[in-house]
Amino acid sequence: MAEILMRMFGVLALSPGSIWRSSHNYHHNHNSRLRGSHIGSFPIMTKAQYLKSSKTQRFQYLFMRHPLTILFGYPIVFLYGMCVGPFITSPRKHYDSGIAFLVHVSIAVILIRYVGWPAWVFTQIIPHFVASAIGSYLFYAQHNFPSVSFNDNAGWTYERAALDSSSYIKTGPLWAWFTANIGYHHIHHLNDHIPFYRLPEVFAKFPELSSPKTTSLHPYDIIRCLRLKVWDVEAQRMVGLENL
Repeated sequence: MAEILMRMFGVLALSPGSIWRSSHNYHHNHNSRLRGSHIGSFPIMTKAQYLKSSKTQRFQYLFMRHPLTILFGYPIVFLYGMCVGPFITSPRKHYDSGIAFLVHVSIAVILIRYVGWPAWVFTQIIPHFVASAIGSYLFYAQHNFPSVSFNDNAGWTYERAALDSSSYIKTGPLWAWFTANIGYHHIHHLNDHIPFYRLPEVFAKFPELSSPKTTSLHPYDIIRCLRLKVWDVEAQRMVGLENL
């Protein structure tokens, strides 16, 4: 029943099960790697790679990491990135992405035709826009924060990637409820089979997990995270364009 329920929810939330599982599993197995970590997360370039890249490559890279792209996560990250793009690339594998797009468009048509465009705006556009913007930023801040670490393949381990390259986003109880405790992202990456409602319990019981690298949803911390652009290998930290 849970499987059926979550597949239905994935379609309605523009997060179809097939693309979510494949990108999520890949992301967990490649988290913090300097190569191949872009699937299921935001792309990462080193400072040297960025300086050697063409103008087109720089534009594409910065576009994906731009605050406006995150703000407009509804059409860019979810509607296209999770639905239209995967279905076009592999329609058999990601048929549910096509279903999600059709269901979304069908709801819009029904609302506009039989209820009116205000109902469409207030019951579909605004809720999806807000939720997708928040979700896109959470995706970003979970692995793009000032104290994050990245490693090449030779120095990579699953446990180190979970604890050093995944943030603990401090939230109040209300935000924790709305985001299903995803702020405990370092624990989720260490073991993604822990149910979301038990993540605070694990955090409290294991001292090794209670002093993670942190960020928050405070405007100051959000700005700090959004300014990070490339990984400086020599300094071993993420830096902004002003440091290039």
